[in-house]
Amino acid sequence: MKNFIFYLSTILIWGSTWIGIKLQLGVVDPMVSVGLRFALAAILLLLWCRLKNLNLKFSRNDHLYIGLQGTFLFCLNYLLFYLAELQLTSGLAAVVFSTILLMNVINGRIFLGNPLDMRVIVGGILGLSGIVLVFKSEITSFSLDSQTFKAVLFCILATYLASIGNILSARNQNHKLPIVQTNGLGMAYGALLMLGTALVTGKDFTIEPTLIYLGSLCYLAVFGSIIAFGCYLALVGNIGPDRAAYATLLFPIVALIISTIWEDYRWTQAAIGGVVLILCGNLLMLKREKKQPHTIVQNKCLNRAESAI
Repeated sequence: MKNFIFYLSTILIWGSTWIGIKLQLGVVDPMVSVGLRFALAAILLLLWCRLKNLNLKFSRNDHLYIGLQGTFLFCLNYLLFYLAELQLTSGLAAVVFSTILLMNVINGRIFLGNPLDMRVIVGGILGLSGIVLVFKSEITSFSLDSQTFKAVLFCILATYLASIGNILSARNQNHKLPIVQTNGLGMAYGALLMLGTALVTGKDFTIEPTLIYLGSLCYLAVFGSIIAFGCYLALVGNIGPDRAAYATLLFPIVALIISTIWEDYRWTQAAIGGVVLILCGNLLMLKREKKQPHTIVQNKCLNRAESAI
């Protein structure tokens, strides 16, 4: 039941954050917006750790891996997605991000030694095929002009960086690093890297003082960063990065429902067929064969993961 709640919360929150990212674009530089988002999230998380007297003392090696997790999961990948959504619709960006499932399976095999499960792969392919159908009109109208092509490459690279971040989180959890403290420190490192780079490169730090910008910033920081990341990374530790990432296949569906209510989205036969494929892939994924417990497989490969990453 706990994993189901984590799973549902991740889908609903992150499914709505794509709109939040769109609301951040326009006046404020994307690098500054990403830095502010995770700076706010880090401050709130670390204050919570202090109030609860949670341990924040870690070794230099632990800080190294926490910093790497923050760089890949709370920094570079988000900057690339913010930049990509200047050219792409949020739905198409979500479609590309859904490939994180297969990336996690491959990276989990390379870095953690996880066994490849054909049901996971087939289920992922079904889900991705369904998302292609759901966003058929956007994909068919896709243009290979230079700016759009660059945006797609940004999405692909951002997704791969996020997958590496997932693997790093799995590694950190297997080294008994607590999720809340690791997220708080990781977000702080990511925010410092973003804001520091923005300062060095001369970005404008002017903040848009509107309810839309500030409201979306708070929503992305508190719900999209703190709550959703906490739920998602708990899933990574509990059920593995490949199965946890399957939640990303449902993000565009949540975005579609929001568009249906607020933007008068028109459902097509292709969209309905796509939803069916996604549900079938989900069912196949949940019925995967359990050859070995996930934690046992990871514990056998800790030394390999630490030296390889």
